[in-house]
Amino acid sequence: MAGGKNSTTITRFILLGFSEFPKLTAVLFSVFLGIYLTTVSWNMGLITLIRMDSHLHTPMYFFLSNLSLLDICYVSTIAPRMLSDFFKKYKFISFMGCTMQYFFFSSLGLTECCLLAAMAYDRYAAVCNPLLYAAIMSPTLCVQMVAGSCITGFFGSFIQLCALFQLHFCGPNVINHFFCDLPQLLILSCSDTFFFQVMTSVLTVIFGLTSVLVIIISYCYIVATILKITSAEGRSKAFNTCASHLTAVTLFFGSGIFIYMYPNSGDSLSQNKLVSVLYTVIIPMLNPLIYSLRNKEIQDALSRCKKRIFSWCY
Repeated sequence: MAGGKNSTTITRFILLGFSEFPKLTAVLFSVFLGIYLTTVSWNMGLITLIRMDSHLHTPMYFFLSNLSLLDICYVSTIAPRMLSDFFKKYKFISFMGCTMQYFFFSSLGLTECCLLAAMAYDRYAAVCNPLLYAAIMSPTLCVQMVAGSCITGFFGSFIQLCALFQLHFCGPNVINHFFCDLPQLLILSCSDTFFFQVMTSVLTVIFGLTSVLVIIISYCYIVATILKITSAEGRSKAFNTCASHLTAVTLFFGSGIFIYMYPNSGDSLSQNKLVSVLYTVIIPMLNPLIYSLRNKEIQDALSRCKKRIFSWCY
């Protein structure tokens, strides 16, 4: 910090993490380390399986492999730092380190919003236009949709980063969280944050609401198409192709809405921290499980992979 009451500037923050549970430090570290390693291994395993099995070289699994890669990067912006802080007495993070952590976390989160919307459109094309599916979801369009999601997500977060650098931090520097999230940073700012909050609301509408609208409209058409299917087996098959995506969408957007729309009162900080664990650490671990558990194509690919490995060994 620089001296002088009017010129004091915060150059680093203190992350409290899970300091309210001092007796559970070793247990929480072990649990989160296990979750992180499981997340990386499950998502890497799914990416490898999709790359190795030619039967999975379809638009749906192209998007799924990119979602898995995104989840690995997403959780890696939070988990390694959180794990290293467990046994530190003073959990300092520089102002630049804090803003960069939020930038990458936000970029990947906004990218996932767009990617989930793209996956909803893919499901719409598969269920509502099965005969034209291959023509509609061409490899070029799939690559463009993934690249567009990444570029749009990073651009949206870059706008926030530029605005964040305009804020002044001169008071308390303690963040009651395990990572640098926007609501906690705004609470600590000495600047007028009205413009920043308006800009964030606009970005939320552009990314969140637009993505949700694309998903809702896609599923309205999907449901209407499923209801026209006469056979129970056909309806069940069509529903199963969408159930995993709907589950992932509900978990991701539901937890995000709770955090960023729920007031940050003192009583809610611990509750918000627990929900943050859900969408920063738990959901990236669950996504490959959600998409694989009832997916016959994934299970068949696993069987083929096991047979191939067995034939190599013997």
